[in-house]
Amino acid sequence: MEVPLTEESAMKQEKSSRRQKGGLRTMPFILVNDTFEKVASFGLLPNMISYLLSDYQMSYALGANVLLNWSAATNFLPIVGAFLSDSLLGRFRTIFLGSIFSLMGMILLWLTTILPNAKPPPCDPQVPESCQSPTPVQYTLLFSAFALMSIGAGGIRSCSLAFGADQIDCKDNPKRERLLESFFGWYYASALMGVLIAFTGIVYIQDHHGWRVGFGIPVVLMFVSTLFFVVAYPLYYKMKVEKSLFTSLCQVVVVTWKNRKVTLPDSSDGSWYYRNDTKVATPTPNLRFLNKACILTKPKDTNKDPWSLCTVEQVEELKALIRVIPLWSSSIMLSVNMNQSAFPVVQAKSMDRHITKDFEIPAASLGFFNIVTLMVWVILYDRVIIPLLSKIKGKPVYISVKLRMGAGLVFSILAMVMSGIIEHIRKQKAIEEGFSNDSQAVVKMSAMWLVPQQVFNGLSEALNIIGQMEFYYSEFPKSMSSVATSLYLLGAGIGSLLGSLILSTVNDITKEDGKESWVSTNINKGHYDKFYWLLAIMSCVNFLYYVVCSWAYGPCANRTVVNGQNANNAGEEDTPRS
Repeated sequence: MEVPLTEESAMKQEKSSRRQKGGLRTMPFILVNDTFEKVASFGLLPNMISYLLSDYQMSYALGANVLLNWSAATNFLPIVGAFLSDSLLGRFRTIFLGSIFSLMGMILLWLTTILPNAKPPPCDPQVPESCQSPTPVQYTLLFSAFALMSIGAGGIRSCSLAFGADQIDCKDNPKRERLLESFFGWYYASALMGVLIAFTGIVYIQDHHGWRVGFGIPVVLMFVSTLFFVVAYPLYYKMKVEKSLFTSLCQVVVVTWKNRKVTLPDSSDGSWYYRNDTKVATPTPNLRFLNKACILTKPKDTNKDPWSLCTVEQVEELKALIRVIPLWSSSIMLSVNMNQSAFPVVQAKSMDRHITKDFEIPAASLGFFNIVTLMVWVILYDRVIIPLLSKIKGKPVYISVKLRMGAGLVFSILAMVMSGIIEHIRKQKAIEEGFSNDSQAVVKMSAMWLVPQQVFNGLSEALNIIGQMEFYYSEFPKSMSSVATSLYLLGAGIGSLLGSLILSTVNDITKEDGKESWVSTNINKGHYDKFYWLLAIMSCVNFLYYVVCSWAYGPCANRTVVNGQNANNAGEEDTPRS
């Protein structure tokens, strides 16, 4: 049975709006907003621990804990932003409000460098008795700045990718798949360019021109980001929010429980409740028990209580979320590996970082090779690899997202193995040169040996993370696009907490009975190589888990028709989507 529409012309108006708005002309405004936001926000992160220690007289443990909580909030809030966007505000409003909150937070943080009473008075660190702890008001001002920036990031990062994809995602376009694939790659590359600028240019300014200028520039960038995004308002294609997504998912669960004793009918008898503006008129056989939520027990009754009867579309939305959870969980281990960025810095400090006699690479700058690798891969994949394969095959070629995600996990394993091998060699050289008790000594080994693991990490991100974002966006209904593109950030947040747990556990276990911890402060006495190999073993187990999850998931549900041919294997039937 169909759900009557209040306006019969709704579909025609939607198609007309799609033709008149959106398109590639909106991309610069969306990408500039997202990139400038990352330059501004990530530019504040690297040196923040120094600011807390020097100006707020915090202990290292307290300062690190504050930043950990800030990072966790920034990673988790995009999921909240995604639900608000898909359920209440819409993507444009969510990004706009997120930009305003981020701007307010950065202004508040900048004010702490200007207002004399916003932080404790200066003191001599060599005389701890002369240092005062921040007052409750000063803590409130600082933490409010962090909170506003986290809320802002939750709005921008949850919707920017999905909003950009909305502008070019036209199902009638035969090149839709290729456009989306290209957009996801360039979006991630531009985001990383923003991070690269933040970690170099903004940090340099903070080190050489002080906190006022260093925190003031992100304020200017965030203002420009917000302004640039808003001026293109008339050009954007904006999807209408029809319902609360969270409420809708809860309704499916409740109605399924209510109808748990109802016998499921045959899918061909038309006893399903659906909207007449959707292609989803029959529920899929996956997670079949949820189909009880959309069974029509009284076909003639047109007044339907959503807590007693759900549409097929609602059921399929919950199914889509449940089905991707196993594959999504397999990416958490990748985030654990990516969060081991502190160890390469410690390694690099104990190695020869000279390129020439007068130029030495900063230890923290080796991550540059990770970002460059990712960006080079995006360019090669988009402009060389895919066109070349298509030319060889004589038809458009598409490399499946699940294959790319799996390849990314393999490169992550290789990165951990390579890291362990290089650390094992470095430690042996340190011992041979008599530096067992001197963790500050520099061994006769070039830090360029750390570049291969950075390249592998870059490839793992390029293949898996970009593949994840494309996979979630393609597999979820359009009404869940913001949630889809925020799942990666949720996984990254959980990966950060899991990485911290693994590190703490390894430290506690390996230092028992007076032994030296694997992750000892003295890198020449610890066993960082064994820690890397432990992560490699865990990653191998995780890869097998991914293979099982990928097989259980089956073929991807939403493949694009290219030149009139289904991009799936012959004989596979496309699942109708909302």
